[in-house]
Amino acid sequence: MMNLGKMMKKAKEMQDNMQGLQEELAKLEVTGESGGGMVKVIMSGDRQVKSIHIEDEIWADQDKDLIEDLLAAAVNSASQMVDSKAKEEQQKLMAGLPLPPGFSL
Repeated sequence: MMNLGKMMKKAKEMQDNMQGLQEELAKLEVTGESGGGMVKVIMSGDRQVKSIHIEDEIWADQDKDLIEDLLAAAVNSASQMVDSKAKEEQQKLMAGLPLPPGFSL
């Protein structure tokens, strides 16, 4: 059994590593798309929308509901990409730690 001092040291290391991971993810940029790429949203890893690009053809339709739906879908796509990347990086960080099966932060 691991002594308390070693456990505390490991917990501190893990906390520092998680902070570093959050900082790295904040620097990440992903692009979410919808409408076959007609709407693109660039989002940072901390879910800040950096830019939105809407193809001119969409404006010609002048269908407000369609534009809103495509924009929401692109934002959701980018957000899901951030989640996926965060989970992937978290799994790398936690690899090798003596944690119970299925444990996640």
